[in-house]
Amino acid sequence: MNIPRRLLLSGVAIMLAAPAFARPHKPVHEAWPKKAPGADEEEGGPDTGTGPAATGTPANTPLGPMDTSAKWAVIVDFNTGATLLDKDADVEMPPSSMTKLMTAYIVYSKLKAGTLSLTQTLPVSEHAWRTQGSKMFVELGGQIPVEQLIRGMIIQSGNDACIVLAEGIAGSEEQFVEMMNATGKSIGLTHSVFRNCTGWPDPAHHMSVRDIATLAKRIIQDFPEYYHYDAEKTFTYHGIVQYNRNPLVQRGMADGLKTGHTEAGGFGVVGSAEHNGRRVIMVLNGMPTQHARIEESVRLMGWAFANFENVTLFSANDVVENAPVYLGARRTVPLVGGHDLKLTMPRAWRQHAHIAITYDSPVPAPIRAGDVIGKLTVSGQGVPQSEVALLAGEDVGRMALPGRAVAVVSRLLTGV
Repeated sequence: MNIPRRLLLSGVAIMLAAPAFARPHKPVHEAWPKKAPGADEEEGGPDTGTGPAATGTPANTPLGPMDTSAKWAVIVDFNTGATLLDKDADVEMPPSSMTKLMTAYIVYSKLKAGTLSLTQTLPVSEHAWRTQGSKMFVELGGQIPVEQLIRGMIIQSGNDACIVLAEGIAGSEEQFVEMMNATGKSIGLTHSVFRNCTGWPDPAHHMSVRDIATLAKRIIQDFPEYYHYDAEKTFTYHGIVQYNRNPLVQRGMADGLKTGHTEAGGFGVVGSAEHNGRRVIMVLNGMPTQHARIEESVRLMGWAFANFENVTLFSANDVVENAPVYLGARRTVPLVGGHDLKLTMPRAWRQHAHIAITYDSPVPAPIRAGDVIGKLTVSGQGVPQSEVALLAGEDVGRMALPGRAVAVVSRLLTGV
């Protein structure tokens, strides 16, 4: 009869260097650029100077509740997918100009497929020329290279640049929006419906901050050759210098991705930064003022790096345990995870983590490498709950008949 065996490990001694997160010494308000001449500071639709009131409900984190002036918020680890902060992350909300990341994703996919090129020029229609909100200031009837339009879309948040790209790719903005919705579904955006390519206010146009974080990850992952546009701090078109509105990019604390602002959506930001090999993606929206966007984005990005680390508990072929074997040609079989187990942990995780290895012991022979033998479970206060199957690391055949007979008799007499 098999005897359940449970091994409990606590305080595993895996030490990683804490990632440094340097902040520029320049005060936040000095780093924010002046408004470009003639540019609407709003990024999506008309602004009345108000926004959604900040709610008093705190965000959820592995470390406990955390206050934020953002109405919707999510912070995720790029490598492990762990959620570090969540405030109504799956609630549908107005994404404003953060919508432009979906437009950019399609543009980048066309570039990668070879059906569009950076040097190709696209015509400016009257619809694009007349569009309101934040603008690149395209000229009616002009022909503009795709690369300049990308910069106008990402850095200047130009609604007009988006429409030129949409019409150049799909023939009309309406047909491009159909592509946006189809592509969004294909990459796992479950709370997103697009009605335009710019983020211009529309009651039926919405995303969730988690969907935006998913989209941001796909841009970084799928199109690294184009992601550098997000880190550019200024772009000049027709003699008009405009500055990237992303406060994290302006301060050198992130390499992307976008901001947004409408009356319904408030002030929003999508930021991503990498330090010491660890990347974090943050999406905040619904902040009441531009100043709140600056303060919250700087504070929460710093918090994400200062309070969490990525820990490799074991690599694919590491022997996690040697399990005793019954009637086997070998006395034990090594148990392995079969893949690297990397988790995002609070920095004090060693004080709270419990790692349990569970399997039926002894394991009856014969055993084939790759057979599922047991499981490893990670739990604890602030530690993400994880469960990994443990596999046999090697083949173990049955022992010869005389040996099996002796082992059976011994087990009957001793119960072991």
